[in-house]
Amino acid sequence: MTEPLRIAMWSGPRNISTAMMRAWENRGDCAVSDEPLYAHYLAHTGSEHPGRDEVIAAGDSDWRSVTNAMVGPAPDEKPIWYQKQMSHHLLPHIDHGWIHKLTNVFLIRDPAAVVASYVKTRASVTPEDIGVMQQLQLFDEIAERAGVAPPVIDADDFLAAPEAHLRALCDQLGIAFTARMLAWPAGPRASDGVWAPYWYAAVLRSTGFEPSSPRVMQLDGERARVADFCRPAYESMRRHRLRTCGDERKQ
Repeated sequence: MTEPLRIAMWSGPRNISTAMMRAWENRGDCAVSDEPLYAHYLAHTGSEHPGRDEVIAAGDSDWRSVTNAMVGPAPDEKPIWYQKQMSHHLLPHIDHGWIHKLTNVFLIRDPAAVVASYVKTRASVTPEDIGVMQQLQLFDEIAERAGVAPPVIDADDFLAAPEAHLRALCDQLGIAFTARMLAWPAGPRASDGVWAPYWYAAVLRSTGFEPSSPRVMQLDGERARVADFCRPAYESMRRHRLRTCGDERKQ
């Protein structure tokens, strides 16, 4: 049997990660997994996220079991398996050997925008909560081992030209692009995590990628310090982002 293409998309929270999962699932030839390490993360850290007990009860809190499954057969024997992975869920004690058996892609977003969105749901935020530092550590590890930087998608660049970026990414992954990735039916999916009612309101209403709108983000105090602390890591990865003729951000 031909091995599936297992795509691990490493992101932080409050990015376009769930919309991206919708795009891949809508292909028809792709299975998706929604934040498979979330239950372990909550059980191990004790973090009080919305729906915490539901997430732990519904998920697998054994990281070894989860990571073994991620390199196993794809659900429904699909030829492509999109794994929506949160970098902050990759706790320090979790072995990384399984990650190097996957095709890894990084989805990044300006940390100021992440923080501004994150605190709409939770009262406080730390650098560890938004995953940018963990992303960079994993990015550097993968790049060093492979001898080449893995693909990086900047969310704002992507939203300026979704089709161009998806075509470029599919080309880099060696698979065909399909226009089905650009639009999907509104509403929930069986593949959504049980945390969807707490975090996915906008995505549940969506039918495609919505253009990003110019915004002025005014962060102060600890929120501004978190964004500023994470910015160098974000910029380090952003230098490797996919570029297309549709990109509007040139710096």
